[in-house]
Order: sequence, then structure tokens, then C-alpha cells
Amino acid sequence: MAALPGCVAAAVLQQSDDSSLKDTPSCEGPDFDKDRTLDGLCAKLLTTGFQATNIGLAVKEIERMRAWRLSDVPPTDNEDDVFKDPKVRRNTKAKIFLAYTSNMISSGVREVIRYLVQHKHVDVLVTTGGGIEEDLMKCLAPHKMGDFRLSGKELRPKGLNRIGNLLVPNATYCKFEDWLRPILNAMHDEVDAAKGEDAFHWTPSAMIDRLGKEINDESSVYYWCHKNKIPVFCPAITDGSIGDMLYFHSYKRPGFVCDIAQDIRLINDEAVKAKATGMIIIGGGLVKHHTCNANLMRNGANFAVFVNTGQEFDGSDSGARPDEAVSWGKIRADAKPVKVYADATIAFPLIVSQTFAKQ
Repeated sequence: MAALPGCVAAAVLQQSDDSSLKDTPSCEGPDFDKDRTLDGLCAKLLTTGFQATNIGLAVKEIERMRAWRLSDVPPTDNEDDVFKDPKVRRNTKAKIFLAYTSNMISSGVREVIRYLVQHKHVDVLVTTGGGIEEDLMKCLAPHKMGDFRLSGKELRPKGLNRIGNLLVPNATYCKFEDWLRPILNAMHDEVDAAKGEDAFHWTPSAMIDRLGKEINDESSVYYWCHKNKIPVFCPAITDGSIGDMLYFHSYKRPGFVCDIAQDIRLINDEAVKAKATGMIIIGGGLVKHHTCNANLMRNGANFAVFVNTGQEFDGSDSGARPDEAVSWGKIRADAKPVKVYADATIAFPLIVSQTFAKQ
């Protein structure tokens, strides 16, 4: 028998040096013969590999941000006296920013977000115009299930608008406009009536708080934000049906002002005044940058979890990995941020089931 050529042996049968893997967990997925529960499945995500492992890491990172207390760090010489009190330090938690794009509200992730604000699990919300109006619209009429393959050419004459595999009838927008129109007029009346020191302009966050109050529906995310005094920031509030309504209103009654400058101070102060911050960002674009930029003002968030399908090769902020945010000072250099590359409608409910919903 011919001997194996030496170059082949060297290339294929090279000796392993696995000493560095001594304490590394083995790859192992769920065993449904032993456990068919959701908890049993999720307990094995960390060692399943690929994005399942990143979901497991996201769970660990969120648990770290939830567990943080000011008492974990020693007092500093320039700290306010009130924060030197051991009891105050034990009760001071990290401020959690939750940011999400409008498609999360279009989908059933809306109910997950509603749970989080109803039970005060998060402290600040950041979203887009659609992320506001679609929550309120769903209180008036439900979105319907459709199909990704439905023809836009056939849907248009029927007055059906497609969001992925969801459908929103034009009639829902009409109901929303009928509901919003008198509220806008009342808000305009209040501005006109305020004089002198009481003079003001509405900000997006104040408008959202008012709409949450007016909708008065426990299925609404923003009803609970109003009730629990959770601020909602939406610098793109005019990018959607609310913007359409403000456009129509400007012709019937000019002079309504929505002041975004006040809100940039408010969201930045939410970050600057916090002793520690965590960011959970679902999706990308404006909501991701707005949240990260607020945390830049405090030299970065202490904890961060991103969930989106964006890739970094095009230089977009949506696709940027957390390490890019570290270079800008938006996440701290000693943080352990996690990015999950996944459809958030699958990943985020799983993450919440193993973190906030465990309480």
C-alpha cells in the first residue's frame, strides 16, 4: 500500500491545539424528547449556534441591563449627596430606551411593546410616524392578514394597502382622520388661548401623550405610555397619516406649530441625567440613530441590543454593527453589546419571553 503523501497529511491531518477551548460550551440544541416547552427551547438557544446563539446573548445582555443598580459602582467625589445614600443607590436602575420602526406596530409585535410599557419595563420609547398612528388606528379597526404575493395593481382599486403580508383598508385611515381632526382643532384652540407666560407650542412627545390620553383604549401602546408617564419621541411624526392631517389642517386653519427642538433637548436629557442606560433597538434608520445619538451625549450607553436584518457593507447606520457605535461614543468601550440578525417578529417575542415576561 502506498504511503499517504506528506503534503496531504500535513494539510488534512494537522494536529489540533484545542487547549483554548477547554471551558467553551459545546454546541447543543434543544432536545424535544426531554422538554417541549418554550423555556426549554430558549434555554438551548445560546448553544445552538448562528443567530440562535445571538438571541441567547441578547437575553443575557438585557438581563444585565435590568439587573444593574447604582450600588454596583462606588460613589464618586463629585456625585450629588442624594446618590451617596446606600438605599438610593440600591434603588437606582439603568434607564432603558426601547426604539422600534413602524412595521413592529403594524405587526403583532405591537402587543409585545404594549406589554412592556403597561408593566413599566422600559423608560423611554423612540419610534417613527407610522409607529404612532398605526397603534391608534388599530384601536379603531384591526389590520388584516394578507399575503406577500398579493398584487398591488389589484389591491389599489379595492382600497387595500399592503404592508408585507398585512392589509390595511383605506376605511381605517378615514376612521383615524375622523377621530384625529377634532383633537387637532382642540389642541390648536389651546395654543391660541394660551398667552404670556402660558404660551406654548406642541412638541411631538406632547402630541403623542395627548393622543394616548384621547384614545383611552387599553390595547394601545400610547394609552399606557400616557398612563405610566413614559415619554415617546418621534422626530418624524409628520411622515405618515398624521403628517397628512397636519397638511390638510394647515389649509383650513394655518398656524399650528409642532416644535421638534424642545424634544431633542428632552430625549438628550433623558440620557444625560441617567446613571446608566440600556438601548434595545428593533430595526434601523431614524429610530436607531436617534436613540444612539441621545446616548452619545453621555459618552455612550452601558448596554445595547440591536435586532435587525441590516448589513454593514453599504455603510448604512441600519446595518452598522455595535462596534461602529463604540467608535462614535454611542456605546461605551467596556460594554458588551449584541446584534441579532433576524426578523424581529420572530426574535423579539422570544427575547421578551425570556427576560421581561419572566418577572
